[in-house]
Amino acid sequence: MKLRHRLFLGFLRFTLHHFFRIRVSGLQNYPRGHKSPLVIISNHQSLLDAPIVNAFLPERPTFAVNSVINRGLLVKLSKMLAGNKTFPIDQTNPLAIRALIRHLQEHPTQTSCIFPEGRLSPGGKLMKVYDGAGMVADKISAQLLPVHISGAHLSKLHLRFKPYPTFLRTPIEATFQPPVSLNVPPELRGRARRKFIAERVYDIMCESMFNALPKDELLFTAFLRTAEKFRNNRVAIRDLQFTDHTYGSLKLGAVVLGTRLKSFSQPGEALGFLLPTAAATAVAFLAAHYAGRVPAMLNYTAGAAGVLAGCRAAKVKTILTSRTFVEKAKLEPLIEALSPHTTIHYLEDIRASLTLAEKLGGKWHASRLSSRTFKNSQTPQSPAVILFTSGSEGSPKGVALSHGNLLANRAQMAARMDFNPADQVLNALPLFHSFGLTGGLLAPLLEGTPIFLYPSPLHVRMVPEMVYDVRATITFATDTFLAHYGRYAHPFDFESVRAVYAGAEKLRDETRTLWMEKFGVRILEGYGATEASPVISTNTIMRNRIGTVGQLMPGMQARLTPVEGIAQGGRLHIQGPNVMLGYLHEKGPGIIIPPASELGNGWYDTGDIVTLSDDNFITILGRAKRFAKIGGEMISLTAAEAFVSRHWPESQHAVLSVPDARKGEKLVLLTTDTTLTRAHLTHAAAADGIADLLIPREVHHLPKLMQLATGKPDYPALQKWLADHAQA
Repeated sequence: MKLRHRLFLGFLRFTLHHFFRIRVSGLQNYPRGHKSPLVIISNHQSLLDAPIVNAFLPERPTFAVNSVINRGLLVKLSKMLAGNKTFPIDQTNPLAIRALIRHLQEHPTQTSCIFPEGRLSPGGKLMKVYDGAGMVADKISAQLLPVHISGAHLSKLHLRFKPYPTFLRTPIEATFQPPVSLNVPPELRGRARRKFIAERVYDIMCESMFNALPKDELLFTAFLRTAEKFRNNRVAIRDLQFTDHTYGSLKLGAVVLGTRLKSFSQPGEALGFLLPTAAATAVAFLAAHYAGRVPAMLNYTAGAAGVLAGCRAAKVKTILTSRTFVEKAKLEPLIEALSPHTTIHYLEDIRASLTLAEKLGGKWHASRLSSRTFKNSQTPQSPAVILFTSGSEGSPKGVALSHGNLLANRAQMAARMDFNPADQVLNALPLFHSFGLTGGLLAPLLEGTPIFLYPSPLHVRMVPEMVYDVRATITFATDTFLAHYGRYAHPFDFESVRAVYAGAEKLRDETRTLWMEKFGVRILEGYGATEASPVISTNTIMRNRIGTVGQLMPGMQARLTPVEGIAQGGRLHIQGPNVMLGYLHEKGPGIIIPPASELGNGWYDTGDIVTLSDDNFITILGRAKRFAKIGGEMISLTAAEAFVSRHWPESQHAVLSVPDARKGEKLVLLTTDTTLTRAHLTHAAAADGIADLLIPREVHHLPKLMQLATGKPDYPALQKWLADHAQA
């Protein structure tokens, strides 16, 4: 290497370290002195990306550069000062890459660097991946070395207009990861081979992003890091008060309230949260983490007995709530039932009792607080939140999720789901539900994506109005609520929305079609469980396979075990960094029982019967408990419900099974359609070619089906109604 090249690269490293605050890790993964071909693939966030790769590698790679950029002054200066060789690549011309392939075939020890996205990502997330990088590696039998660069999208050197702040100096991290092979099946040829290679490169880059994002830290540390990236003054949360809560004001509120929480609770103690989906709840949640306490998100729709059972399981002695919320939600009977067993603290009373010294002291501490200096008694493996299962098929259980669980799921979502600081999230789901907490609050909060919190998804006319008013681009909901929004909303209400993520219950074809035809919006169906923090899989803008609940999240393993009577598919077991610490039961208060299944410790049995494709797309056949054995055959109650809903979409339906002396079990339909009879079901089934066993034998009419807070049918309550009705 010439002297001027060494001097320039030394100057470049010094500048990147001290001016741009670059942190580089994983350089030990680069195989020094490699004799076989090696292709570096990196995401592309700014004009700093190539200099970062170039400055810190022990040898000079050959760069594949967009043909337009290759003619620019920066590339010419780089070639002159650093001595790199570049090959112009035109994505519209498949022949343009042949020169690079020939060069690397002639120089097998030469490292090449390619940015598979082809251009700068406007929001820092992965975009579509061209097959060029993979084809080069395939042709020369090279390994791929993934590099993930994060934070550069906030740099002024992005050189693209963005509706969020950028900075000249911003923390940037580059993570070099171990080389991997493409592993292309040898029988694939032509277009099928190119498609496989492009998808394989995309998967490698998703895994690279997931691996690079921090997971071994405290949740509050991650929040502080995001606040620092945006200099504390970016708006993070708004609610119906229409007050802008910046990262700085959230930090200040967390310090002041957290200091008060320390006065009436102990480190590691579970504090009950009886609060709505609002900014005050987010402040209280962060305050608990600042103080080293564990929020236990109580489901106020579960009734006094359910909430008390949760408090006993999690050893909750103190509850935070709001007088305004209690009054508006008519929770006075619940508070009366909880008061003899717990101490109730109202946020309004705490706010009114704060002294000037507490406020000034909090402001001083908040100004000195940083992600580098924050510490408390917790570790990444400590419980970060306690949620409670919906109880859709039994008694609710406490689910303890660690800081690492939540941050891992956030990293998984960030690697697959395209939401970035340019977006606006509207979340109306309850924060005591894992979907609403992780998807609707924590993930966007740690991404720098503004959030509008609306207190209830039940306001089916107001939620679309709020989406329209705040110009939300992303929202989360369940099928039940999406169907109602689609029915009542004006066609222009969702004009700004580019993605809707649906979970917690099966997405019906009628709902998907309604949204596409009325609003032109794709609903991306996902799948999760509270025990998985909660996202297990999701369809995305990049990969959307209708009929499935999407692709398994990065970093997770899934295995199926056989189920008697199910020919295709099996019972799903999962393992991964987002899988819970364990359950809390009322019979053993405060004792966390780690997950375990027939596959061993650490595996979680989801209880769902699914099929799993070769590329890890999951199709749910139904809950194990939602199958009936009729005449020796396994019949899915979910499939029976889907058949009824397809023909009578305007009403609510639930299919249950009850004992039957002749065939073991029989199906019973509960419906809000007062005109629906079994004759109608038989006629519709004959038209569809539906098997006779899938037709409910009895039909019962109810004015309204009992539902959980997420909109899912409350099957235990419905089963009890059916049992009581049969006895009557």
